Amino acid sequence: MTINVTKAYLPPLADYEAYLKGIWERGWLTNNGPLVQQLEAELSSSMDGAQVQFTSNGTIALQVAIKALGLTGEIITTPFSYVATTTAILWENCTPIFVDIEDRTFCIDAAKIEAAITPQTTGILATHVYGYPCDVLAIEDIAQRHGLKVIYDGAHAFGVRLHGRSLLNYGDLSTCSFHATKLFHTVEGGAIVVKNEALARQIWLYKSFGHIGDEYFTLGVNGKNSEFHAAMGLCNLPRVADFIKQRQALAAIYRAELQQLPLQFPVPTEESLEYNYAYFPILFASEAKLLQVKEALAAQDINTRRYFFPSLNQLPYHTGASCPVSEDVSRRVLCLPFYQQLESEQVVRISQIICQEMTA
Repeated sequence: MTINVTKAYLPPLADYEAYLKGIWERGWLTNNGPLVQQLEAELSSSMDGAQVQFTSNGTIALQVAIKALGLTGEIITTPFSYVATTTAILWENCTPIFVDIEDRTFCIDAAKIEAAITPQTTGILATHVYGYPCDVLAIEDIAQRHGLKVIYDGAHAFGVRLHGRSLLNYGDLSTCSFHATKLFHTVEGGAIVVKNEALARQIWLYKSFGHIGDEYFTLGVNGKNSEFHAAMGLCNLPRVADFIKQRQALAAIYRAELQQLPLQFPVPTEESLEYNYAYFPILFASEAKLLQVKEALAAQDINTRRYFFPSLNQLPYHTGASCPVSEDVSRRVLCLPFYQQLESEQVVRISQIICQEMTA
């Protein structure tokens, strides 16, 4: 049986069908239906009351966030993230300015941000990599002193809490991905998390073609999501705490099995972190060893992912300044299979194959 690197959780079919029955009775499929409104309200409660705008995916959430904050010119960002973080900036006709990452959490190195600021800089777009937080306090200080807006790509950060607050409550805006591979998913989907009600209304207009009925207020796109996706979210949301506990147990097995190997794991810098165990990345001593292990696992029908590779400053359609730490990490990092449905015996088997290759 193939073991994939991620696996979407599907709730009991009866739970989902109960929501479908209501959709059929109402005939309201999209355009801010009652399930979308209910999901946004429940998400808001889980994020300490912040405004939550449910979107069609995490990429459109980034694009709308950039537009809503009026960012132009240069946006300081990380080279170690999924490609959507960079392409959203380019899509909005802004210029990504890459700042290298630090070597513990693999998040943007806040100590290097200030040197990259120019008169054309309008914002910072940083990623909470694998759910580990950026140095949010240092970034907030820099942004305030230089008059910059801050967006956090929180695609990996759902359910994480820092200093007693939802990690998605930091910055001017945070965005989420609710793709099927995520800890919490709506099949396809995303969200923008914002504390300012006026800004939340502007985002709502931007994602809804810019009009309400026959009243047109601004330009807009179709970033809405449907009742069917909201129903999946409503099924999955009450289970997130259990998902995290199950993943925590699997992570402990991986660490115990791999602890004697010359591997590096991300290290959180904040003691007050309540982590979500979104992924299980390992960092090899060399790219050659990574490729050797990846091939050995693939031969046993075990899929892994070079997540993230390549470093985004080396994209073929947009290049940035050299980021040696990101370039090095991206060549040596591998995400192992990790999801709450994974069995402990499978984790042990995967680990044993890695051990055999590493000690051969």
